[in-house]
Amino acid sequence: MEALAGLLADYTLRTVAAGSAVLGLAAGVLGSFALLRRQSLLGDAVSHAALPGIVLAFLLTQSKSPLALALGAALAGWLATMLILAVVNNTRIKLDAAMGTMLAVFFGIGMVLLTVVQRLPDAGQAGLSTYLFGSASTMLRSDLVTVSVMAGAAVLLVLLCWKEIKLHTFNPEFAASAGFHNRLIDFGVATLIVVSIVAGLQLVGVVLMSALLVAPAAAARQWTNRLPVMVALAGGFGALSGIIGAVLSSLGAGIPAGPAIVLVATALVTLSLLFAPERGIAWAWLRHRRQHREVQVQAVLAGMLRLVETDEDPYRPHDIAALDAVGVHSAELTIRRLETAGLVKRAGSLWALTSAGLAEARNAARQGGAG
Repeated sequence: MEALAGLLADYTLRTVAAGSAVLGLAAGVLGSFALLRRQSLLGDAVSHAALPGIVLAFLLTQSKSPLALALGAALAGWLATMLILAVVNNTRIKLDAAMGTMLAVFFGIGMVLLTVVQRLPDAGQAGLSTYLFGSASTMLRSDLVTVSVMAGAAVLLVLLCWKEIKLHTFNPEFAASAGFHNRLIDFGVATLIVVSIVAGLQLVGVVLMSALLVAPAAAARQWTNRLPVMVALAGGFGALSGIIGAVLSSLGAGIPAGPAIVLVATALVTLSLLFAPERGIAWAWLRHRRQHREVQVQAVLAGMLRLVETDEDPYRPHDIAALDAVGVHSAELTIRRLETAGLVKRAGSLWALTSAGLAEARNAARQGGAG
């Protein structure tokens, strides 16, 4: 308890955790639509495109003012987004190819500019490279306010335009026939993604911001098929990743907050992939096992029914090996489950149907015949 109280009393931790939670919430909400529209790489492209904007803003202003650098990042990210949309709308190049190309081109330009700036004789450029992976420990209350305003505005606009964005996400053709401007909606959603990415550059950095957009949405998708629930879960997973990542970073293990947040988000994706009721691998395996057992039970009952069909006594016991003759194999484990369920009974080394088992076998045979 004392350790927890000490953590909560840490000003830097409170600031970073609050900023990370707000950023994770916005990233999860916007990332849901990017994921559903199969534009997950857009976040990667925009976040990497922000790097040359940051460096150019420094060169033009000779200042590392967060506002100036954020504006440069936003303009570069917005330009990359518009170029991607223009290429897709006016050429035969597919979206994924356009996003991958813009990502490489802009990030390459950014790395070249960063190298040039780092060779300048003055030391004013020091610290620009921290935007690659983020530097949450330098976050101030003013930065928290900026992140909160930008992320909050993005989420608010999504809620205000919920109907239009939802319709465009799932049925753009119908949206166009209903009078909605698909390109305008594309532009608006892409701009909001740019805003959320710029808000997270100081915390998570250029390289890792795309993961924060995709991971919470991917985790939420495993739990539900309903858009409102998915968006709410994605926002919650993003906020939770931000808080836990900030706490882990503050424990003195030397882990920067940005990578810690992304690792937590990745862990949530892994757990969701394994244990989500609808899509989880573990639940799918259990369902498969349950279905296999049910098929085996029906097969053993049907086999035992075939063995007694010509007998005057339907309860006459048979050796379990006799089931092989009617096409039922490896019945040992299944027949013991049937004994536990009261559907068969042991007669020495032989097995016989009970009255409940005979009724169940005949019912299964009728259903099989009807099918």
